[in-house]
This record gives sequence, C-alpha cells and structure tokens, in this order.
Amino acid sequence: MDTPQNTALTRALTELPGPLPARGVIHVVIRHTDRFTVVGNDLAQHPGLSTTAVGFAVRIQSLPQGTEIGIKALAARFPEGEKLIAAALRELEAHGYLQRARTRLPNGRIVTRTVFCNQPTALLRPRAAAAPPQLPSTARPIAPPALMPEPTVKPEASPEPEPEPTPDPVATPDPPAPLAAPPQATAPPFVRLVPPPTAPKPPRPPLPRPRELTPELERISTALLSDLRHHAPQFTLSEEHVRELVPGVAAWLERDTHPDTIRHTLTTNAPEPVNYPYQFVKHRLTVLLPPPLPGAHDLTPPPARRNPVTPFQTCDGCERAFRAPTPGHCRDCRDCRTEDEQQATAA
Repeated sequence: MDTPQNTALTRALTELPGPLPARGVIHVVIRHTDRFTVVGNDLAQHPGLSTTAVGFAVRIQSLPQGTEIGIKALAARFPEGEKLIAAALRELEAHGYLQRARTRLPNGRIVTRTVFCNQPTALLRPRAAAAPPQLPSTARPIAPPALMPEPTVKPEASPEPEPEPTPDPVATPDPPAPLAAPPQATAPPFVRLVPPPTAPKPPRPPLPRPRELTPELERISTALLSDLRHHAPQFTLSEEHVRELVPGVAAWLERDTHPDTIRHTLTTNAPEPVNYPYQFVKHRLTVLLPPPLPGAHDLTPPPARRNPVTPFQTCDGCERAFRAPTPGHCRDCRDCRTEDEQQATAA
C-alpha cells in the first residue's frame, strides 16, 4: 500500500508567487485569525538554548495567565519526563526568560510564583518616559461682558433741561495670554529589574581547615568520606576528591563533632539525583560548620553582685540600735557630747 501524499501542500506550492528556491525550506504562510501565539526570532533562533528549551518556552508562552507551570504540572500536561522538563526550565532561567521565586500568601502558605518574559533583553534597555498630554497652544479669548444700556430718564418740565451725563467708556479687558505648555518630564533613571545572565557571582567561601591536621584526624576523615557510598550510593567520591575534602571533615572533628553526626548532615535531605556529589559535600561542609564548643569558663555564670549592707550597732550611751560599720555612739549622742564639750570650753 502506497504512502498517502499530501496534495494540499503540493497545490499550495504552485500558488506561491515568484521563483522558489532550489533547495532548503520553503514557507507556506497562512495568516492566523484565532488561537495563535506570537514568537520572536530572538527565542526561536536563540543560539544558547536547546531545542527542548525553546519548545517549552513556546508552550509556556501559549498558556493563559495563572496556569501552573511547575515541573510536575508540565509533566502531567506534556509527554516529556520530569528530568527533561527540569533541564529545560533551568536553561530558560539561566537566560532570563524564566524566574521562579517563593512567596508567602496572607494565610501563611508558601507558593512558587513563576514569571515568564518573551523578550528579556528588552528589560535591559532604557525605557522612554511617556510624554504628558499637552494643552492646546492657543486659548479662546474671553469675550468682554456686554454693556447694559443706560435707562432713559424722562426729564421734568423745565425751560432748559440739563443734558444727560455721558457714561464713562468701559475698558475692554485684554484676552488672556495663551497657556504655556508644561515642561517635558525627564525620563526617570533606568533601574534594572532582572540581573543579566553574565552578572558576576560572589565568590564562594573556602573549605574549612583545622588548626592542625594530625594523622589521626586525617585517617578518620578519609575513612568517613570513603564510607559515604555504603550509606548513600549517590555519594560515591573519587580518591582525589576524598583527599581534597579531608581538611573540611577534620575541621568538624576538631570541634568535637561525632562522625555519625557528620555523615547524617552530609547525606540527609539530599536532592534526587545528586549530579555532583563532590560539590554538594563541599558546600555542606562549608556552610553547615558548627561553632567551637565553649570552654568551662565560658559556661560558668558570673558571680552575683551583692550590695554591701551596713550592720546594726548598739549605742554605748543610750543603747539605741543604729547602723554603723563600727560600734560607738549614735548621732544624737554624738551631738550631745559635742554641745557639752563646747559649753565646757566656753566656761
């Protein structure tokens, strides 16, 4: 049975105007009237994006607002697997087409908000400020108010009536000057909303190192790193990587961290799969380093400060109790004795 031929395309080729190329693609363009999406050549011909990433960008661009475009949502909608979809989304995110951020809703729930831009390079160009609406340059002059005619007064019977006073001429107000157009608003300074993909990243912190790498610390650290693959097969490290990570594990052991605690910290809640186990272990050894244990003198509470209390004493003269650091007489007895001595001296 012969393969069915598409005669519609063959007929459409005969209707194309002008000479057709001898080789290469020939476009039969039919104008869309509904259900279409405009895709720019900067995305369709992007040299740094794979065909899979470009295809998912077109599919995401054709979806309506508010559609879930997470990895699992796209895998349920399209035939590609989650790994291929995740790689495509990472490409789009690296080139500025996609941005994902975690946002907390008013009810406390944390959701992932995804923003897609069909032309991220346009966000990096300065935007021209919109010109304010200008008023017409000429304004209609205000017509002067109409003068009311003077009422005619019937003169009384007299031999010679006095002539009526002539009203003063009313000055016609000049038309107002045309309103000047408001000054053009200057363009606001351009603020970059999306960092460029080539923006320099801050340097990563170095791997921690112990004060002294003793043979015992080196032996335990090497054994712990080599044994990680028995607990998690994805953490299979090469011999060279083990030698480079030994100082980081030794720094943990120097701070009295149990080997089981280090193994649990390195392998728990790891992503699936761990594509780069060396970088993952180095990152956790660096950012999760515990502080040194405090010494015995650091945990000793400071001595309580007590205010000195002056003891009670019994007066040698009147036997009344009073506060004084040493025994003796109270204030009244001392005053009386001072007065008696002054009178005796005066006599």
